Amino acid sequence: MRTIAQLQDLQECWALITGGSGHVGKAAADTLLELGANVILLDRSKKSLHELHQKTYSNSTKVHTLVCDLADKQAIIGAMESVATISGGKLNILINNAAFVGTDQLTGWCVPFEKQSIDTFNDCLNVNLSAPFLLSQLAYELMKKQHYGSRSIINISSIYGVVGPQMDLYEGTDMGNPAAYAASKAGLMQLTRWMAPSVAPHVRVNNIVLGGIERGQPESFLEKYNAKVPLARMATEEDIKGAIAYLSSELSNYVTGQSLFLDGGWTAV
Repeated sequence: MRTIAQLQDLQECWALITGGSGHVGKAAADTLLELGANVILLDRSKKSLHELHQKTYSNSTKVHTLVCDLADKQAIIGAMESVATISGGKLNILINNAAFVGTDQLTGWCVPFEKQSIDTFNDCLNVNLSAPFLLSQLAYELMKKQHYGSRSIINISSIYGVVGPQMDLYEGTDMGNPAAYAASKAGLMQLTRWMAPSVAPHVRVNNIVLGGIERGQPESFLEKYNAKVPLARMATEEDIKGAIAYLSSELSNYVTGQSLFLDGGWTAV
């Protein structure tokens, strides 16, 4: 029987993280690097990727970056070809993390329901749901050829794919909770369940359901949010690391089709 250290060892493994220059993407990358993996960070912003690499990973030979607009099908296909080139045809882990979120400044997005834009709704579904589908499809072709280490797809979903929003949280702020975000995250959870038996036994597919993460939100929002969550605080990026380590590695070798809730108890009450 292998030890815990052996089960979580990701030496020689390759991971692709979308939304790689964001807070969650960086937390995931740091986790996988600690466990020995090679990491490819994918994001639409070349500037953000460059700044992150220069600031944090400039001395690492295990971190690579790729620029890709996930709204563009051909760009995704091209990016996955680049992944295969960079890794020598290897891929063990895909983390579908990139998404339009409630603080993005989009037309017809963080506005009352009757003013929300169908075009923006469709754009959101394209990035938050269709892109993970295509990425997973292409990643599976690489993963199923691997005979070493973990082979895992992790989708990053949200509590708002499970429960409705409490709109009083956003009063007096420029934040919001668009319908498209909730619909896309609910869809991602079901895609997780659908894919799990479809790509088994070669690849495992699981889902991390995130609650709110503290990033300098207005004090009025924080007070109301913290009062509603049993653990009385928002999450930090550090809270994500254990779940990433577990689902990425062979620690979760017999886990597929599941959702791991990191919400401080929000959905339990």
